[in-house]
This record gives sequence, structure tokens and C-alpha cells, in this order.
Amino acid sequence: MIHNSAFAAVLVQTGEPLHLMELEIPELKPGQVLVKIAYSGICHTQILEMEGKKGIDKYLPHTLGHEGSGIVVKTGFGVEKVKTGDHVVLSWIKGSGADIPSTVYQRGHEKINSGAISTFMDYAIISENRVTPIKKEMPLKEAALLGCAIPTGAGIVFNSTGLRPGESIAIFGVGGIGASAVMAADVIAAGKIIAIDIFDHKLEHARSLGATHTINTRKQDCLSEINSITGGIGVDYAIESAGRRETMEMAFRAVRDQGGLCVLAGNLPQGEQISIDPFDLIKGKRITGTWGGESKPDRDIPLYVDLYMKGRLKLGNLITHCYSLNEINTATDDLKTGKVGRALVDFQIEHGD
Repeated sequence: MIHNSAFAAVLVQTGEPLHLMELEIPELKPGQVLVKIAYSGICHTQILEMEGKKGIDKYLPHTLGHEGSGIVVKTGFGVEKVKTGDHVVLSWIKGSGADIPSTVYQRGHEKINSGAISTFMDYAIISENRVTPIKKEMPLKEAALLGCAIPTGAGIVFNSTGLRPGESIAIFGVGGIGASAVMAADVIAAGKIIAIDIFDHKLEHARSLGATHTINTRKQDCLSEINSITGGIGVDYAIESAGRRETMEMAFRAVRDQGGLCVLAGNLPQGEQISIDPFDLIKGKRITGTWGGESKPDRDIPLYVDLYMKGRLKLGNLITHCYSLNEINTATDDLKTGKVGRALVDFQIEHGD
């Protein structure tokens, strides 16, 4: 049965809660895929969008969500990457296939905009290059993390840093992205994995994922603790995933001279800037950004699936909370206040499937 409507959470106005509404699904364009969403990740990027902190939003009202998993219901003309019935990971990171940047749903006479991917809805039209087929043996719940949290967090460790066994790494902010980085560093057998946050429950969770040391910056002097742990040298690598100016600056200061690398993964509100001492650059410290952990979905997602199937990447341990789509505003509030690590919207709760 081909569904002609979708239940979606829509951003109608920045600064307001998301509105739940039923949308009419249009005909697929060539290169598009209709997916029944099973699970959607919830990311801080959506918080910034909802609060209007990514700049002027020209596309209101629009759908949200950029990480998930589901089952292909229908494919548009020319789609070769997936077929009806395939299990897929949905990601904002571009892979192979047609790049169809947008679609428009209808609610009566009102148009609801949507990008190449949206996952805060039970049925969604997705661009072919934002879907990656996976083995049906891979649970869709854990697979949802492979759209953003793992490719970004673990991808930074695997692709961006070059972390080797025995080396040290500090991870600032251990929500979904940071926790994924902790898990990846443990897979590599890093010598010191230092998790840094302001919430004890997140630090305890990071310990369970492989962190060897934890620092609560509300209770401890972070740089002094890192110096103590590393014998005054600093860490080989630092990842900032908290999305705060202070932690970005601190992460750069935490890496060692002569080759230490700081990778910024967090998002600041548009226009906010950081300050660094250029003399640290002269001493050989390095700082860089990242684009989704330099991940290539067609290459990396199957590798993550294999690591999970072999028991090496315990993705289920990353998931701290699940919500129905009806609870989406509670979920985003809980994420904003630090109550959750990686939370999912579970569409099985919604529909009882």
C-alpha cells in the first residue's frame, strides 16, 4: 500500500514549539525515494534551527530531522541505488545518487517546505544520495545512529584525527556526537580517553563507553586536570562537540605543542566567534573543522554495520531515550537542557507497529 499522507513535526515559526500536522505526499520526482521512517535521531542542529540561531530562515514553514532509518516504500524514476523493501540509513551527508535538494508537501492550501532529507515524519520523501541500503539483519533502531552521530563522532576519530593505539584524546561534550567519539577511541584502543562535560550522568555514561578519565568542568579545572593526566604535555587530539565558545577555546589549549590537533564539531549560533592565541599555532598546535567526520556514507556506513554485527561497536549503548513523535517538543527540550545523550523518535511507539 502506498501512503499518500504523512504525520510530521513542522517548524512554523522560529522560537516556537514544533507543530504536529498531517501532510499530503506529492508525486516523487526523478531521483527521489519515499521511505517509511522507523527511527529518527534528534540533534542539536535542530535546536539551533528551532531557535533561529542559524540565521534568517527563508523556508518557513518546513520539516526537520536529518538522521534516521527506515524501509523504502517507493522509488522515483531513475533511482538505482535502492529498491522497494530495502532497509536504509538516512543521512544529511551526501552519498552517491541523484541530488534532489527539496520537495514541497501540502496541508490543504498551505505549502510545507522540505529539504533533501527530513526525518521528523512517519513517511518522508528523501533524495537518493541521502539514503544508504543496509543489511536487513541490522536493527533499524541502532541503524538510525549511522546517519549523523556515528559518521560525525566516530568519523572524526577514524577519518579526521588519525588516532592510533596508545595515543591520548580529550572529548569536550559527550552527547550523541561526543559519546560516539568516545566509543570509536575505545575501538582503536587509545591510551587515555578523557571525557569532559558539565553533567555527571553523561560522564558516567561515557565511562561505560570506554572513557578512561572524566572531568566535570563545573567542579574541576579542566586544563589543570588534563595536564595532570598527561604529565603536563597535553593531549594528542581534542574534539569539541559541545557547541560552546568556551569549550572550543579550551579544547585548542588542551592539545600538545608540536602536532596536537583540535577538531571542532560543535555548532555555534551564527555570528558568534572564538579567540585563540596565534602563538599556539607557532608552537605547532593545529585546529580544524569537520564536515560530518569526513565520512563517505557509501563507504563508511557498511563498515559501521559490520563493526556492530561483530560486537565491536555497541551502538545500543549510545541510545539514552526514545520518544514518540507526539513527544517531539519534550524531546527537544530534554536535549537542550542536557537530560539526554542520544535520543531517538521511535515511530513504532506512534503507530504500534
